[in-house]
Amino acid sequence: MAWDDQKMENIVSTMLRFGVLTAAILVLTGGVMYLFQHPGPIPDYRHFHGEPLALKNPVLIFKGALHGHARSIGQLGLLLLILTPVARVFLCLVGFISQRDRLYVVVAGIVLSVLLYSLIFAR
Repeated sequence: MAWDDQKMENIVSTMLRFGVLTAAILVLTGGVMYLFQHPGPIPDYRHFHGEPLALKNPVLIFKGALHGHARSIGQLGLLLLILTPVARVFLCLVGFISQRDRLYVVVAGIVLSVLLYSLIFAR
């Protein structure tokens, strides 16, 4: 069954709203939890302290969020916010394949490839 333009637009817009709203809720929840779990430490801005590995690896972020770690929940929200446009391009690619629109399939495929490459291999 081919997607018409209106159906494709509705699916993509619903996914974008859901992704951004969920990400915002996760970031807000993680932030509030962090404030309650760490009520008084004064940050030391004289020395740079990088993020621990648990907040850089998506698998460890997800595991930390499942265990209720506030910073992991916030990071999961940010990761979801980053992945929302990638999911949009993927849904558009599926829609263009369904419509048999070869030019847009190629363009969306290239864009998706570049996005995934930059997410996976970025340092």
